[in-house]
Amino acid sequence: MRLAGAALNQTPIDWTTNLRNIREAIEQARAAQVELLCLPELCLTGYGCEDLFLHDWLSATALEKLQQVRAWCTDPQMVVCVGLPVRLDGRTYNTACVIRNQEILGFAAKQFLANDGVHYEPRFFNSWVAGTTTTVELGDEQWPLGDLTFEHLGVQFGFEICEDAWRPAEDRPAPRLTARGVQLIVNPSASHFAMSKTDVRYQLVLKASRDYQVTYLYANLLGNEAGRITYDGEILIARNGELLKRNQLLSFKDVDLEYTDVDFSQEPAVTEEIVPLPVPDEYRELNQALSLALFDYLRKARSRGFVLSLSGGADSCMCAVAVAELVRLGVEELGAAAFMRKAGCFSTADIEHVAAHGTLPPAAEATLAVDAGRTQQVLPPAGNQQLATDNPQLTTTLNQQLTRRLLTCAYQGTVNSSDDTYLSAKELADNVGAVFFNWDIDQEVRGYTGKIEQALGRPLSWQTDDLALQNIQARVRAPSIWLLANVLNCLLITTSNRSEAAVGYCTMDGDTAGSISPIAGVDKDFVKKWLVWAEKELNYPGLHRVNRLQPTAELRPLEDKQTDERDLMPYVVLNRIERLAFYERLGPSQVLERLREELVEADREQLKTYVQRFYALWSRNQWKRERYAPSFHLDDYNLDPRSWLRFPILSGGFGEELAAL
Repeated sequence: MRLAGAALNQTPIDWTTNLRNIREAIEQARAAQVELLCLPELCLTGYGCEDLFLHDWLSATALEKLQQVRAWCTDPQMVVCVGLPVRLDGRTYNTACVIRNQEILGFAAKQFLANDGVHYEPRFFNSWVAGTTTTVELGDEQWPLGDLTFEHLGVQFGFEICEDAWRPAEDRPAPRLTARGVQLIVNPSASHFAMSKTDVRYQLVLKASRDYQVTYLYANLLGNEAGRITYDGEILIARNGELLKRNQLLSFKDVDLEYTDVDFSQEPAVTEEIVPLPVPDEYRELNQALSLALFDYLRKARSRGFVLSLSGGADSCMCAVAVAELVRLGVEELGAAAFMRKAGCFSTADIEHVAAHGTLPPAAEATLAVDAGRTQQVLPPAGNQQLATDNPQLTTTLNQQLTRRLLTCAYQGTVNSSDDTYLSAKELADNVGAVFFNWDIDQEVRGYTGKIEQALGRPLSWQTDDLALQNIQARVRAPSIWLLANVLNCLLITTSNRSEAAVGYCTMDGDTAGSISPIAGVDKDFVKKWLVWAEKELNYPGLHRVNRLQPTAELRPLEDKQTDERDLMPYVVLNRIERLAFYERLGPSQVLERLREELVEADREQLKTYVQRFYALWSRNQWKRERYAPSFHLDDYNLDPRSWLRFPILSGGFGEELAAL
């Protein structure tokens, strides 16, 4: 039997797009003479519909739209498995519908619901009880639903839907299915991306195929579906512990189909040892996931690009590179013209010119940027008519041109800003091809401080008003950059990282202002290491300067030599406390004990001070984490209360626990 999985880039309740992708997958499978096609979990509605799954109309509409899918399944030799919700008697079930030759054979229902990390499935769905069935009706027709097995071309198959496969052996459906003679287990999934997670998923699928002596077919969702969560589109086909097919992850395509042939008439030897994947390259994984997440966010938000307050520090530089990589990776996989069409923010004339000549037309590159009061043309008009795909230098130029259309940056300096950060921002913007503006905000700062000094009848000083004077600088930057984003109809990127979120090292309505916070799920130490990697491996010489700077907010006078780690603590210590406290879920005394075991050379009292400082700052800044712009889930955990970690806004602040240290 020729088995196939198709990863689909879907969007919640975008019926037109979702159905188009499903139809494209079916047509590709038919052309490849596939005999069983697995589509991802809830691909008809989208996985991220949230509380809409509790609405009767959503499941009713999905069942009606399923009839369109049914009409496309005309091949009697091909079974298609489609994910959708079914609502019965006020309860919603997560199902996979099996269709053959325009006939619905039944709906297999998910038995276990994900309820950890970013998942809250029990809020929306009910678990199906193993060994039971019912019926679902539409008009004069009715079909079985529940714990079902199916037969196609002499092969018995059944389902584990995503979380079903992650349960212990004594609970999961697999052993019950094999006891009923199933030879093939099909797993439609919506398994979120996290760095290094693919290795866990690979082991899970191969081990299941070996332990239960079956063929195992796995197909995942693809792309940034609903805003925060990205799916890597992994497709795995394994038999008795042997990997038969695995695709390249995190594709920019809407449909990624992979297939292989399995001879069910033969009994291959069981593979005793599962060969592990090579150690994942987390820097490269993050780069691909971040780029795809930003690209999908851009086009699904129907925006025309991004605006970024480029401070020259590590975080904003990482965001700028992410947009440039969005262009490079998208063009590399799709081709420039197809990338531009999919982005949805380029004119037909520009797309046609790129398709014909490999560059944007000269008129498009005559846009002038203002930098420090001078007018300059950042990129020269494109004169080479050779196609970009034939010329690496021309490809680089085209990528810069496209990045210039998608990314506008501004350096907003004050008297406390250094030449180093200005040059860092300027050099990187030039390197990636972004539009770059430079203006200062000292006049605006003086206007606000002057009003308050007049109201209070006293001058503001660094001795008495340190934090307020820092915050007003960060806050004053927001209105201008927001205005620029609004004028350009672009998404405003905010640049906070996870380490800053943990301790509230940010200014609300200042450096946190924005439409999207792409790196809020990544810790600062990783950001710094990633930039060093990107300078060398991705060839961004514009990162040379920032990689030699100490992270600093540059909000105090320059002679103070302010740095983040002097204000807080070393980032590696901060990140370790955060992980022990909220990933491993240890109490303050346990965290301190672990730190002292791990950092034997560190001063014991200093570690105690760091732990006390972390918990005090964490507790008083939950309200900030509640207000962050939407962020991407990229690591194995994050601090977003709307996706991974909930914490009370008001609390005792670990008072007794910290006093007992």
